[in-house]
Amino acid sequence: MSGMFAYAPLSLVTLASMLAAVPAAAAVKSEPVAYKQDTTSLEGLMVYDASAKGKIPGIVLVPDWMGMTDLARQYGERVAKLGYVVLVADIYGKTVHPKDMKEASALSGQYKSDRPLMQARGKAALDQLLKSPRVDASKIAAMGFCFGGGVALELARSGARLDGVVSFHGNLDTPHPEMAKNIKGKVLVLHGADDPFVTQDQVKAFQDEMRSAKTDWALVQYGNAVHGFTNPNAGTDNSKGMAYNPEAANRAFIAMQDFYQEIFAPK
Repeated sequence: MSGMFAYAPLSLVTLASMLAAVPAAAAVKSEPVAYKQDTTSLEGLMVYDASAKGKIPGIVLVPDWMGMTDLARQYGERVAKLGYVVLVADIYGKTVHPKDMKEASALSGQYKSDRPLMQARGKAALDQLLKSPRVDASKIAAMGFCFGGGVALELARSGARLDGVVSFHGNLDTPHPEMAKNIKGKVLVLHGADDPFVTQDQVKAFQDEMRSAKTDWALVQYGNAVHGFTNPNAGTDNSKGMAYNPEAANRAFIAMQDFYQEIFAPK
């Protein structure tokens, strides 16, 4: 583990056990929400516990490069059950849905090549989240998976007012590391130590970026985990470079929960 801030040690409690501790009264609802970035129509998903009293923290969740899938919705519900309003962001556009990984690679590549646009799409989701009357605007975070982790980090680099950012096996590279000085909150990166796509050279460059900017950050690397280790649809063959690792996934989600408890604690 690398970084500056500290949070509670990871337990070996499974994610299922963690979610079982959520009060039975939790009644998670999901509602499509239309919004725009410039002239582009977008459609995200607002997920929240309808039984929650008063305003609660809000989180922008950016899916992996496949966009708004059942898995993205499940992630949104999982996080909302912990007591947050979650906006599952639409990065590509309301009518743009990649049908396979080849299309997803091409689509995500457009945003990797245009970081201002990537940041703008993330900012549009954040602005929409802040419009929710259920959200405590003083307690806001962003998170993402794979491509979405990279979007969440770019949103932070843009200077968005975020208390924290969590990246799950996300893209760490950036063409403008000097923008890390704009990061206003804490950063938690949860990474597969054997990820062949986000290499250790990129990990080191990210660490150097965070140190140079004096960001409050932490990096956790999970052994025997590759890219996409939280994705149960990724199979279990690490030799393919992308595979599900339930132990690493559970530990990463618990680390996320601890992180949110820290950054959203009463001041």
